[in-house]
Amino acid sequence: MTYTAWDLQPFACDLGYDCPPFVWDDERRFLMRCELDALYFHLYGIKRDDVDYIMETFPIVKRKDEAAHGEYRSKRVIMEIYDSMADLPAMLVPAPKEEHGEMAVPDLSRWVSPLEPPPADPRAAHSHRT
Repeated sequence: MTYTAWDLQPFACDLGYDCPPFVWDDERRFLMRCELDALYFHLYGIKRDDVDYIMETFPIVKRKDEAAHGEYRSKRVIMEIYDSMADLPAMLVPAPKEEHGEMAVPDLSRWVSPLEPPPADPRAAHSHRT
């Protein structure tokens, strides 16, 4: 999501990515942000009802979504992705320090983005400079 301009090419190369920058696509960026939000909710062990509540604490996002899309689209898409991630096979991880034992969480290493091409795929980049 960062490498979207040619002047960032040295940065991308430092990270081992030697291709043109990615095309700025608002809809694609929206979906990638939603995937990241859903992922973070899972990684932090936030339950679905709490995700629903947290999403309601962004009134400006909600108002702008409703004005532009007739619904709170960000919340809907994040919740849909969150639910899809929740359907992944579970894996056991250590429980937080204040708890003991292990807890089951979705194995997010199995997540496959529905974006086509997937995130970081060179097909979503600009063509080479001429």
